[in-house]
Amino acid sequence: MKRIASICLAATVLLFAGPLVRAADPPGVTATEIKLGQTMPYSGPASSFGALGKMNVAYMQMINDQGGVNGRKINLISRDDGYSPPKAVEQTRKLVEEDNVLAIFGSLGTPVILATAKYLNSQKVPQILSSTGNLAPSNVKDYPWTTTWSMPFRTESMILANYVLKNKPDAKIGILYQNDEYGKSYQKYFKEGLGDKTASMVVSEVGYDITSPTIDSQIAQLKSSGADTVVIATTPKFGAQALRRIYELDWHPLKLLISSSSGIPATIRPAGREATQGVLTVQYVLTPDDKANADLPAMKEYQAFMKKYLPNENPDDQGFVHGYITASFMIDILRKCGNDLSRENVMKYAQDFPEVQHPLLQPGVKYNTTPTDHIPFHMGVIAKIEGERWVSTGEVVRDNLPPGL
Repeated sequence: MKRIASICLAATVLLFAGPLVRAADPPGVTATEIKLGQTMPYSGPASSFGALGKMNVAYMQMINDQGGVNGRKINLISRDDGYSPPKAVEQTRKLVEEDNVLAIFGSLGTPVILATAKYLNSQKVPQILSSTGNLAPSNVKDYPWTTTWSMPFRTESMILANYVLKNKPDAKIGILYQNDEYGKSYQKYFKEGLGDKTASMVVSEVGYDITSPTIDSQIAQLKSSGADTVVIATTPKFGAQALRRIYELDWHPLKLLISSSSGIPATIRPAGREATQGVLTVQYVLTPDDKANADLPAMKEYQAFMKKYLPNENPDDQGFVHGYITASFMIDILRKCGNDLSRENVMKYAQDFPEVQHPLLQPGVKYNTTPTDHIPFHMGVIAKIEGERWVSTGEVVRDNLPPGL
């Protein structure tokens, strides 16, 4: 009788222990917690991108305040990688092997993602919503455990190249690029977008090292080439430097700025209002400083979130909007998983975003991942700086590339 009673008592305890895990708990999962990991450039030359990590952490706090996901609180461990691939690998290994996280979510930076993708895929650890536009991590065959979030460099570059071909067909183009996979991808794909016009249109291609203090000499070199159009494929710090130096040299080319460096607080304001008028970029996310977006319910919700959870941060920083969207997608994945939080099930739902229109994406722009195609975006909107804000043309432009790689 005692044995029967003890069995009944054990069963009763299990019934009230919270969410049921049928077998051994998956990595990073208990009855009360889901542990995720990420690395972010909170320090170093790309520290302005740390806004995404701050938002991801704050968003998870909001979810926890609301009761978590299926009764479990989210523990997001966000570590500084200094935008250094070796440090990112070290921190990622710690997250997997020591912290035992369920998945790596939202880590940022092409060099970082490329450096960690092979390890995470070999360990079959989900690498979800990675912030890189490099196409390599979106190759389902090579990296089946990786999904990305950012607009592909190829898509963005082709949209910009098509704009030049249509609006300035006789342009003499100079390309400023960061001398790593990040910058070289834009360089490569922009020329691919020009097609057989590349040789006649591109007059100068100048790289810089991310550890360089300034890029004054590179800007002078581009000007001396006779370029009347400049592609600025940089991180925000160097984007601001480039725009400012172009202005100081009394040079007036058409300026095309890549989207990841188009933030108002990080690039446009530091460069100065007088140096940025008419700058063009490609957008896929709504800008919080655009008055045309102020009355949208989703933007009001975002602004209210910032006041409550990140009151000392600048809500106009687009990095926070990006982080807000990626965090909401991560929560959606976990909710779909229910109580099956195996890494395999997490990846199943991480790929399950066919043509999703998030309310903070530009109208008509959709996020897309399927089991056979991890390329997240094939479209964007051309926008121009007017005053101290981006004004969208409203026209959605596709890259006209087939699905997949």
